[in-house]
Amino acid sequence: MKEPMTTDQLLQGLKHYRRIARQDMLRAPETPHPEAFLQHAESRREVYVALGSYAEQHAPEDVIAHALELYRQLPFVTGTPEHEHPDIKGRENALENFFLLVGLDPKSRREARSHRPKLNAPGTAAQG
Repeated sequence: MKEPMTTDQLLQGLKHYRRIARQDMLRAPETPHPEAFLQHAESRREVYVALGSYAEQHAPEDVIAHALELYRQLPFVTGTPEHEHPDIKGRENALENFFLLVGLDPKSRREARSHRPKLNAPGTAAQG
C-alpha cells in the first residue's frame, strides 16, 4: 500500500467518486439500459456515502478493513449480461474504485475476492 491516507484525503476522494456517480445517474436516460445504468450509479453512490460516514468515525485503516469485508460479502456476478445485477455490480465497482483510491495492494484485493460467495449460494441474498 502507498503512503497511508489521512481521513480528510479519504473523505475528499470519496466525495469525488460520489460526484462521478451522480453525473452517471443524470446521464442514465442516454444509455442502452437506462434503469440498470441508473441502479449501478445509485449503488456506487450509496457505497461512497456509507464509506464516508464510516470514515468520519474510524481510522483510515479501519475503513479499508471494513471495505474489504463488504467486498468479501458480495456475490460473484461476473459473466452475467451487462444489464443484469446492476446493484451488485455497482457495489463491486465502487469498492474496487475505493481500493484504487487508497492504494490497496492487488494481493489483498485478490484474497478478499477469493472468499466471495457464488450468486444465490446459501447465505447470500439475491440482490439486483
